[in-house]
Amino acid sequence: MSETEPKPARQAPLRLLGPFVTRGLVERLRLGRLLSRFPERPVWALFMFINGFLTIALLAGVAMLSGTPFIFPSLGPTAFLFFFTPTLPTASPRNTLYGHAIGILCGYLSLCLVGLQHAPPAMVTGVTGRRLLAAALSLAATGALMILCRAAHPPAGATTLIISLGIVTRPFHLLVIEIAVAILTLQAILINRAAGIDYPLWASRDAPKGS
Repeated sequence: MSETEPKPARQAPLRLLGPFVTRGLVERLRLGRLLSRFPERPVWALFMFINGFLTIALLAGVAMLSGTPFIFPSLGPTAFLFFFTPTLPTASPRNTLYGHAIGILCGYLSLCLVGLQHAPPAMVTGVTGRRLLAAALSLAATGALMILCRAAHPPAGATTLIISLGIVTRPFHLLVIEIAVAILTLQAILINRAAGIDYPLWASRDAPKGS
């Protein structure tokens, strides 16, 4: 290679690219020997697989024993925010709890507004004009209220559709949904702090003032 020819950029070490939550836990649990024997990426992938499995399995077990919707689709993206980008404002406990509460409220109120709170779910009856209005209104209201309340949490958009599409509509079950979110949030606090992450107990410290 000639002296004038630019040298190829060095690839960043994988350790700088892996999820820092799992990296912190590996270091604290003294599992560094795994990293000396195996490639780093599979170690991170396995650790996150186990962590994600245990986190959601706990709520699924509660749902199975209680017969209530302690597990629902929007918990998945919430868990990813918690464990892959925990320092973002959208992953803070405040935004998570407020965001899902807003989604639940908007979803149910939209059903009441169009008179579908006791109707079968859309997957049974099909999408009617009233169902379309309920779904569109619930999602629009959820987005607007999250902005007004400075509580952006994208997975809450899935929560409001779960309700406005009639999948979960009983008031008690709506309360269960928020309790499940609170349990998942508590798990995130424990796991992130165990990993040495400066994860907030309520609002993100990195959020700009007024955001």
